[in-house]
Amino acid sequence: MRQLPLDLGADKPQTLDTFVTGQNRELLHLLRQFTTQDAAPPRDRFVYLWGESGAGKSHLLRALSTRPNARYIAADADKPAFVYAPQVALYLLDDCDKLRSSRQIAAFNLYNQVKESGGMLIAAGAQSPAQLPLREDLRTRLGWGLTYQVHGLTDEEKIAALTQAAQARGLNLSPGVLPYLLTHFRRDMPSLSAMLDALDRYSLETQRPITLPLLRDLLQLEGEPKQ
Repeated sequence: MRQLPLDLGADKPQTLDTFVTGQNRELLHLLRQFTTQDAAPPRDRFVYLWGESGAGKSHLLRALSTRPNARYIAADADKPAFVYAPQVALYLLDDCDKLRSSRQIAAFNLYNQVKESGGMLIAAGAQSPAQLPLREDLRTRLGWGLTYQVHGLTDEEKIAALTQAAQARGLNLSPGVLPYLLTHFRRDMPSLSAMLDALDRYSLETQRPITLPLLRDLLQLEGEPKQ
């Protein structure tokens, strides 16, 4: 049986405009202040974002990394990524809860240099600063600035966002498709959006409308269980 690739890991352009706001309106307004290169820097130069997996933390950091003179740093990045550079104005440190011991030291030193130089740093992790499994000095510094919880979307907000995306593509979804998808598939928005793409392709390939039977067939074809 031939599989129809879902491309769940495919990188798509991530911007603040494509972030589904939900309950994060205040946070999104704040982060937009970091995108204007010529304006004065935000009053609060350090921000820490935390929230459950799939809430959109990495989406936000990668969206901000498109700004000139910004650097995105993954938790498992090589040490040179943690080295301060005067030409970098905004540092974006992701998955702080996954930092190894050596990277924690590097992140601590980077934080101090950014603070002294007048730069900006936005970090993200799965827990609030006080709960991070990190060395005390780094954990304390990550909690010095503004702290925002990135709220995941409710089921109703996910369905509304996916419905809007489907309408923008001219897709006609049967009423039961999206509720079934939420209860039988991965629940993060990148995976749900990728499945919407796959449904569109599978519908065109099979010349069938996007109905619940089509979705069930595709899930069975892919062998994709709910996670």
